[in-house]
Amino acid sequence: MKKMLTMLRVICLSCGVLAGCGGSTTAKVEDKSNEVPETQASTQPEDKEEVSAESQEEAVELIVFAAASMTETLTELGNAYMAEHPNVKLVFNFESSGTLKTQIQEGADCDIFISAGQKQMNQLDITADASINTEGLDFVLSETRFNILENKVALAVPEGNEANINSYDDLYNGLKEGRIMLAMGNGDVPVGQYTQKILAYYELGEEELAKAGSITYGSNVKEVTTQVAEGTVDCGIIYQTDAYSAGLTVVDVATAEMCGQVIYPAAVLNISNNVKEAQAFLDYLTEDAQDAVFEKVGFTPMN
Repeated sequence: MKKMLTMLRVICLSCGVLAGCGGSTTAKVEDKSNEVPETQASTQPEDKEEVSAESQEEAVELIVFAAASMTETLTELGNAYMAEHPNVKLVFNFESSGTLKTQIQEGADCDIFISAGQKQMNQLDITADASINTEGLDFVLSETRFNILENKVALAVPEGNEANINSYDDLYNGLKEGRIMLAMGNGDVPVGQYTQKILAYYELGEEELAKAGSITYGSNVKEVTTQVAEGTVDCGIIYQTDAYSAGLTVVDVATAEMCGQVIYPAAVLNISNNVKEAQAFLDYLTEDAQDAVFEKVGFTPMN
């Protein structure tokens, strides 16, 4: 009987010890569940630094050289693009295509070139005819080059149109009679070159007209536009798009027979360090959604 009682005590004590051990283990698990693992806590700041570093690496600045006649449209589209692509910063340089060509040739940083004439692009393209690219310049990634827009060469008049000029024929008669003043672009800018073709079409001598005081010049299309807007001349030959932007009246537009088509070529330059991003922006400009911005001011998209 004593033996049985002794055995029962041993069994009860054993159960008590087991029960006590079980309770202690459970408490320890619960305490650990409230702690943040050391490895997780130590890696969180490093992860944030890595994300920040990646964002900085993805930030890209694209420098776009574009004809002055694109100032309003590209500024609007550029702002929209940067809103959609916060890691891209677009820096525009708007000038005459001839000036932009010279700046590129002389070593200016540039990712994209959009010219108001084929000549200035050809002068930088090694694949162009040697009679145009006479210096053998090689700046254009030829596989990225395409024609993006068409414009029109317009005859614009100031408010009131006191000289009563309503067509290119009226311009011809007024210049021949020496009773009007015309503003045109210099011979090294596309709008000036188109004007020279129009004068030649009418068999008018530019040099003689200039000597007679019948012509004033502008270093780019915006300068010519300003002369017309301020009424310092009787009329000016500018792009249809610039006349729209300045609120000027267009009385006539030149035909292809008079001066050829006004085609704007665009290309990524081989001096760019951001070819992929530059091509993406050019692709954006050719999307249907952007056509309305160009058409609003008188451009005709060619995509």
